Amino acid sequence: MSQQKVAIVTGGSLGIGAAVVRRLARDGYAVTLDYHTHSDAANTIAQEIASQGGQALVVQADVSRVADIANLVAQTVARFGRLDLLVNNAGIEQRMAFLETAESAFDQQIAVDLKGPYFAAQAAARQMVAQGDGGCIINVSSVHEDIPMVGNAVYCAAKGGLRMLTRTLANELSAHGIRIVNIGPGAVATPINAATLADPAKVQALLAEIPLDRIGQPDDIANAVAWLASDQASYITGTTLFVDGGLMVYAGSL
Repeated sequence: MSQQKVAIVTGGSLGIGAAVVRRLARDGYAVTLDYHTHSDAANTIAQEIASQGGQALVVQADVSRVADIANLVAQTVARFGRLDLLVNNAGIEQRMAFLETAESAFDQQIAVDLKGPYFAAQAAARQMVAQGDGGCIINVSSVHEDIPMVGNAVYCAAKGGLRMLTRTLANELSAHGIRIVNIGPGAVATPINAATLADPAKVQALLAEIPLDRIGQPDDIANAVAWLASDQASYITGTTLFVDGGLMVYAGSL
């Protein structure tokens, strides 16, 4: 009988992260879900997984703190014995005009959206190297690692950095059998997009730029994560899979 695989999902209590946790649990993973502030939601998901015969560990962590990341990996290995998959999902988006961006706002967003994935990947990769049988790291990036967005320069810079981090680490970690891939969601119905989705005019303007004519759902991203983590994607590393309904290739009236 093959050994059960183990995953960590950061930001696993809400939105895309919650959908990823549930999908990986259905696929047979033991899952650690990290939360920052939403402990009730995280524990509800863990109880749901346990009631279905799965295994889930809840750990509080601020991914901008390297000590918290180290504890997250350590608790996972202590509970489940190993680590096969890291999903760097935790992130924040604070839209602000470039000319009005304060240093503190810049530091906070870069710390969560770029520093966090960097050191989480490092901690996970160290564990995978020690195990000696490879692994997979999936970063939840954004179409904005490639598409500019006025009024969102810090977020775009962080996601652009995540793109180059993934491409670089794919080279550096390949010798250890570790794959690293980005997923670039487009417009997805999650709490981070609540304000946009609450405005019918904004929704219609957004739909006009999505060839498949619908807003993405968290399960759309979770399905992509599950596939990229599987053996079916074993020849994929160092790239971004955009899950965006065609937003990246929208040509308008051209």
